[in-house]
Amino acid sequence: MNRTVRSVATSLAVGFALYFVARGVWWIEQPTAPLLMVLAIALYLAVVNLAILGHPSTVRMPLWTALLALATSAVVPALVTLSLAPSDRTAPFATWYIGALGLLAVVCVVRRRPLIGWAALAVLVASASVALGIVVALNLGVVGSIMWVVVAQLLVMFWDRAVRDTERLAEIQQAVSAWHATQRVRQRERRLRTQFALAVAGPVLSRVVATRGVLDEEERLEARLAEGRLRDELRGAELLNDDVRNAIEAARRRGASVTVFDEGGLDGVGESRRMEIRDELAAVLTSAGDGRIIIRSGRDPIVAVTVVGRAGLRSSDEDAVDLWHEITREPVAEKRTRES
Repeated sequence: MNRTVRSVATSLAVGFALYFVARGVWWIEQPTAPLLMVLAIALYLAVVNLAILGHPSTVRMPLWTALLALATSAVVPALVTLSLAPSDRTAPFATWYIGALGLLAVVCVVRRRPLIGWAALAVLVASASVALGIVVALNLGVVGSIMWVVVAQLLVMFWDRAVRDTERLAEIQQAVSAWHATQRVRQRERRLRTQFALAVAGPVLSRVVATRGVLDEEERLEARLAEGRLRDELRGAELLNDDVRNAIEAARRRGASVTVFDEGGLDGVGESRRMEIRDELAAVLTSAGDGRIIIRSGRDPIVAVTVVGRAGLRSSDEDAVDLWHEITREPVAEKRTRES
């Protein structure tokens, strides 16, 4: 769409430029210095085509081209005025430069050089007023050139605003699409966790119903392990993989009390680093004691997971801490490299 609009605008600008040049060439009266008129036409034709067609890969006109357009706005009126007798300066072919330079100012504005465009318009108004008089210059096209530049400036402003709004809408659409994708993933995770819960608790519940709650020690242990696995999946699924689950179950079988709390500690951590954190957590749990083990993952900028082990099975301030292990969000070697 942008390419189509740009090609149409370029074609119109070139067409108008050629129209004004044709007006200048179509002499009704012979100029007193025709070479100056020809020089003015050639200079304008070269500069306006450079301003319109030069550097098509960028919307913003190069500064040197804009300055050349500004200088042309001052030179062309002087050349045209010097090439004609005073009585011929108000003829239709003699005032071609008013509309032509107005078009050049519009091109500067459209190609994101508004200050140069308005300066070129000011130079045109001053030059035409000196050569023709302010009232005559206004009647012969200066008002139209001013209106062209004003309209061009407004269109550029509205266009830029429309582009910003379109980009903002595209960002919102992408955010909505990402949100829907996240919801689908969460729904899938909830289904998987539900299936896991049924797979874990189903046999235990069936046994409880079948025995009417009368379980032996082995069955009670399996029920407690099933309950613990369910709590782990609900409270800290992001921290778990098969090795961590097996390590937690092994710790519980040897008499430890394991509690898992995930409060978003792995948010923003890459998947490869998450795998390393889970492997390190499994190794720590394998060597942990048989007391109370608390696994917490909080929103800390440095530490992703903290593992605390206490000697007793019940909460007490007198319990000795026999395990304290912190797993950082980044590898220690990489963190030291960044700090150095």
